[in-house]
Amino acid sequence: MRILVTGGAGYIGSHMVKLLVERGEEVTVLDDLSTGHGDAVRGATLVNGDIADAATATLLKKNAIEAVIHFAASSLVGESVIDPLKYYARNVAATTALLRAMRDAGVGTMVFSSTAAVYGNPVRTPIDEDHPKDPTNPYGSTKLAIERMLAECAKAYGMRAVSLRYFNAAGADPDAGLGERHDPETHLIPLVLRAAAKGTPVSVFGDDYPTRDGTCVRDYIHVADLCEAHLLALEWLGREAGYDCFNLGNGDGATVLEVIDAARRVTGREIKINKAPRRPGDPPSLVADAAKARRLLGWQPRRPGIDTIVGDAWKHEQRRGR
Repeated sequence: MRILVTGGAGYIGSHMVKLLVERGEEVTVLDDLSTGHGDAVRGATLVNGDIADAATATLLKKNAIEAVIHFAASSLVGESVIDPLKYYARNVAATTALLRAMRDAGVGTMVFSSTAAVYGNPVRTPIDEDHPKDPTNPYGSTKLAIERMLAECAKAYGMRAVSLRYFNAAGADPDAGLGERHDPETHLIPLVLRAAAKGTPVSVFGDDYPTRDGTCVRDYIHVADLCEAHLLALEWLGREAGYDCFNLGNGDGATVLEVIDAARRVTGREIKINKAPRRPGDPPSLVADAAKARRLLGWQPRRPGIDTIVGDAWKHEQRRGR
């Protein structure tokens, strides 16, 4: 299959490209490289460009693209609060342009990278797909707007689309030299591992949450398992018409302190902690109910353990010489 991966030079996108190439697919990557890394794209054609450009329709036609896996987005929650218009432009408006280009080029299939941020603060946990949608930040709001747009496009134009709502993507493919390379880095696991490597303390924001050790619980899902789910979603769309959405998570969670303990086990190093006040808007617990993806897509995480996820991320950090 000829597949366009938008944002394919980014963290999850580059892992997805690797998997598709290994499966024998013909892959084109469209990425403006504002946050992605060209050297992370292996075995695929890399096009440096913006999904909102008029040239996207030409690219789709020229490469006879059959499906799009859409990762390209701005994704920093804090930044979205400070500059919401940037997020509506880069996420909603740009995806609108991409969908128009797909329609004009006759490309009717999309797998969309969404987020658990569409739910907002949970009213029940674990969170299933029918949980109320009440985003607490513009990032989550833009992702929810895109989901709704995909559902409407499926009705109006006969498109086939799936939204995959990630919980906490983590881990790495150290053998391929792929992993998290965000600037600035905001994700807990790479921050903890960098603290371990440098011998510096890591901040723990809040220790008085109603959880088993007072710190926030998050559902960490290995990036390789996320990519497998995208591939299964693409296969599912080959059989099913319309639009649907799926949660992606392991169905359990690790607290901040448990992640730090896992990093101590994996690295064999002491990691000091700086206690800090709670951050506004941090829910105590975010854990997925991913039974729907297991049932309909046949998806089963292969690397669910927190020590495995942290261990793969540590191998990547060491390979990068941190």
